[in-house]
Amino acid sequence: MPAITAATLTLPKIAAPTGLGVDRAVVSITTAPQGYEGEGFPVRRAFAGVDKRVLDPFIHMDEMGEVDYAPLEPKGTDWHPHRGFETVTYMIDGTFQHQDSHGGGGLIANGATQWMTAGGGILHIETPPEDLVMSGGLFHGIQLWVNLPAKDKMIAPRYQNLEGDQVSLLSSPDGGALVRLIAGDVGGHQGPGSTYTPIAVAHATLAPSAQLVLPWRADFNALAYVLSGRGRVGAGRSPVGAGQLVVFGPGTSFTLQADDGVEPLQVFLLGGLPIREPVAQYGPFVMNTRAELAQAVEDFNAGRLGTIPSDGLRPFRPAA
Repeated sequence: MPAITAATLTLPKIAAPTGLGVDRAVVSITTAPQGYEGEGFPVRRAFAGVDKRVLDPFIHMDEMGEVDYAPLEPKGTDWHPHRGFETVTYMIDGTFQHQDSHGGGGLIANGATQWMTAGGGILHIETPPEDLVMSGGLFHGIQLWVNLPAKDKMIAPRYQNLEGDQVSLLSSPDGGALVRLIAGDVGGHQGPGSTYTPIAVAHATLAPSAQLVLPWRADFNALAYVLSGRGRVGAGRSPVGAGQLVVFGPGTSFTLQADDGVEPLQVFLLGGLPIREPVAQYGPFVMNTRAELAQAVEDFNAGRLGTIPSDGLRPFRPAA
C-alpha cells in the first residue's frame, strides 16, 4: 500500500473520549493458525478458536498472505457460491480481480475494498490477473464475512467498490497514528462503506511508541487483529504481535499502543451490533437453520444462485 502518514497530512483528528467513558479491557488474545484457501493461497484463520458469540455479527476472517510470490505462483479462487451474508475483501498490497453473477466486478488493489452482499445468492470469482501471475509480487489482504439478520438473508445481491482514496483518513491528536476508516462511525467520522448490519471497520497504523485511544459504540463488540508490529492493547496494556486477534470487553473506547523500535504497529479493527440469532453454516452458506442450508444447496445445484457469464473470468493457468 502507498505510504501515508498522519504526520505529513492535515487530517481530521479522533478526539479521545471524555467524561465517564470506560476503556475496554482485553477478554482474550488468540493466535491465528495458518492454512490455505481457494486454489492454494496462504491464509491465517483470524477467528479460529474464538467463541462465535463474541464475534457476532462476524462469521469468518482470513488474513491473506502476507506473501511475496515468485513468477507463476499467485493463486486465487475459482467460481463459487454464497448466500446469507456479505463478503468484504480489503487489499493492503497486491491485486485481485473480482467478478460476480450479478454484474459486479473490477480490480481490487493497494488499499481498495470490495464489498459484496451475497443476500439470496450469488456466484463469484476472485483471482489474480494474468500479468500478476506472470510477474509474481506482493500479496496481502483481509477477507471478512459479515452476517445478515434473518430479515435480510434473502435480499437482492449488490456490489460496492471502494478505492483506497475513498476511505476516510483520520489521525490521533498528536499525528502519531493514522486510521483508514472503511465503514461505520468512529468518533463522529463516517466511513464510505454501506452496510445492512451496523458495523465499523478500519485499518490503524501507529508509529513506534504512538498511542491511539479510539471511541467505540458501547453497544458494539470490539475486535483488533494485528497485521504487523508489536504493541500493547486495552485497559491493562496486554502485549500483542502479528497474527493475533484481540477481543475487548464492554466499554466506550479502547486503547492501542505501539512498542518502541522501528516497525509501526498495524491493526485491522472491527466491531458491530450483535444480531443474536441462530447461525447455521455449511461452507459458503450462512443461514439460521439446517433446513435453510439444505435449501441453499438445492438452489445452488439447480442453478438458482446465478450463472457464470459466458465471458466470465477464469483463473489464469500458464501452459505447462
